[in-house]
Amino acid sequence: MTSKGPEEEHPSVTLFRQYLRIRTVQPKPDYGAAVAFFEETARQLGLGCQKVEVAPGYVVTVLTWPGTNPTLSSILLNSHTDVVPVFKEHWSHDPFEAFKDSEGYIYARGAQDMKCVSIQYLEAVRRLKVEGHRFPRTIHMTFVPDEEVGGHQGMELFVQRPEFHALRAGFALDEGIANPTDAFTVFYSERSPWWVRVTSTGRPGHASRFMEDTAAEKLAFEEQLQSWCQAAGEGVTLEFAQWMHPQVTPTDDSNPWWAAFSRVCKDMNLTLEPEIMPAATDNRYIRAVGVPALGFSPMNRTPVLLHDHDERLHEAVFLRGVDIYTRLLPALASVPALPSDS
Repeated sequence: MTSKGPEEEHPSVTLFRQYLRIRTVQPKPDYGAAVAFFEETARQLGLGCQKVEVAPGYVVTVLTWPGTNPTLSSILLNSHTDVVPVFKEHWSHDPFEAFKDSEGYIYARGAQDMKCVSIQYLEAVRRLKVEGHRFPRTIHMTFVPDEEVGGHQGMELFVQRPEFHALRAGFALDEGIANPTDAFTVFYSERSPWWVRVTSTGRPGHASRFMEDTAAEKLAFEEQLQSWCQAAGEGVTLEFAQWMHPQVTPTDDSNPWWAAFSRVCKDMNLTLEPEIMPAATDNRYIRAVGVPALGFSPMNRTPVLLHDHDERLHEAVFLRGVDIYTRLLPALASVPALPSDS
């Protein structure tokens, strides 16, 4: 499926490159252009489109392909629209040109993290719809803002909204990370951030003065946090600025979603490496409201370049990802009725 020249480029790759050119770069992402892009794509594909403003200027776009059995919970395909900043002087090509070299590598911020997955979802749905398929479970695709700066004005708010609950999500997929080997990494949980705010009180004054009971002298960071607070004396308090109890999605056949996911991968001769995500993604908010979720970006034989200079993805790897989702979605959207559906 790899194209031989610009005039023969696969339409899925062309759409991918169009999306990469939208400057949704922090700290001032052009979210309006991204929403318009997905609205137009929904129109072309005949999908329902809903826009949910979770905070002023922060819109979650939901594209929906209805299933044949509305009593069943839905499949949620999530991706974030924002990307991290760039230092153009360290790039071989303009990071928002979506330049493709003669070997088929596409250079752009977001090529791996995670605009590739957004378009792979869409192109898999396009292919399945063109082939005339319908599945029992509804498939929702959510395109959310703010993930790269914590998701506090994105998925964290969205999962508390009635519009999210109305989706009746039973299972979700979100981003993963490239794997330089033949295997594909799939994440069933992720590291839990423990951001701590420490308040220490004491006598103020010029730093050159020798004073007793200053705020700074009470800090001794090598000790464990709780014992440190106790040892510091009165006037020292500690609170977690951000902490979430990590949720785990089972990766055995007791989980029917994992069974369907892994069965397709086995049928396609894909080797899976289940891991805990070393970073934090929007999956933590999805899992926190009781929806089992996996992090999966189908990129193998690919160096890990998310947030890096010269972030790039080979078009053949991208197109292979479309193939993979085209096989995964029918299996997930056809999981038989579960007790949780009622």
